[in-house]
Amino acid sequence: MKDVTTERGRVEAQWWGPSPDAAPTIVLLHEGLGCVALWRDIPSKLQEATGFGVLAYSRFGYGGSDPIQLPRPMDYMHDEALHVLPDILDRTDIRKAILIGHSDGGSIAAIHAGATQDPRLLGVAMMAAHFFVEDLNVAAIAQIKQAYQTGDLRRRLSRYHTDVDGAFNGWADAWLDPRFKSFDITGYLEAIRIPILGLQGSDDPYGSHEQLDVLKRRAQAPTQTLIIPAARHAPHLEAPEPTLSSLIAFVQDVTA
Repeated sequence: MKDVTTERGRVEAQWWGPSPDAAPTIVLLHEGLGCVALWRDIPSKLQEATGFGVLAYSRFGYGGSDPIQLPRPMDYMHDEALHVLPDILDRTDIRKAILIGHSDGGSIAAIHAGATQDPRLLGVAMMAAHFFVEDLNVAAIAQIKQAYQTGDLRRRLSRYHTDVDGAFNGWADAWLDPRFKSFDITGYLEAIRIPILGLQGSDDPYGSHEQLDVLKRRAQAPTQTLIIPAARHAPHLEAPEPTLSSLIAFVQDVTA
């Protein structure tokens, strides 16, 4: 599978392992500057360790997917969680799924799991997810925007995104908009009815440990949380061994 055609257009997608009728599927939801390629070898490692199928796709405006019109709306993650993700699950015939989301992808996973009560979902794992906006989060994004404008970040990201300015500005400008400070999805955590795993790097510049503390306080479903030592905002890449071990154990547990 190289893409999925939805009612809104084409999204770049890649599949590893067995088809949905043969095994559960791990669905990977990328971060605010991510895409299929930026998962690197994580999909193949998850597939090899679990024997399950793995689907990764680039959201509209990212990777090789169709572009979007800017600016992104303030509720872009809700739109993704409530409309685009369900459409992709339908069109790929996924029957049993475990969501693994990173950063924005983790927030999207939380909204989808809490709002839809999707019967296909067996579990939801969120790495460095944002459940509410913090000042350090906004400051870090302002800093990376300056690096994008003055350093080599744009050049590096352009290897992965067809419309690199659309991908970066769509994300950064939404988060830096004063209206976005009201973003708060903690209410969805209480409505999740499947097992939850929350992971965060010990040195994450985009979110404090309060994100996981809120998850533990608000979630009603069985919930595990773990701080990954020596990791920042991408624990699956910066500390892959403990992160993958936690993800694999969670996937195996919820599918046992």
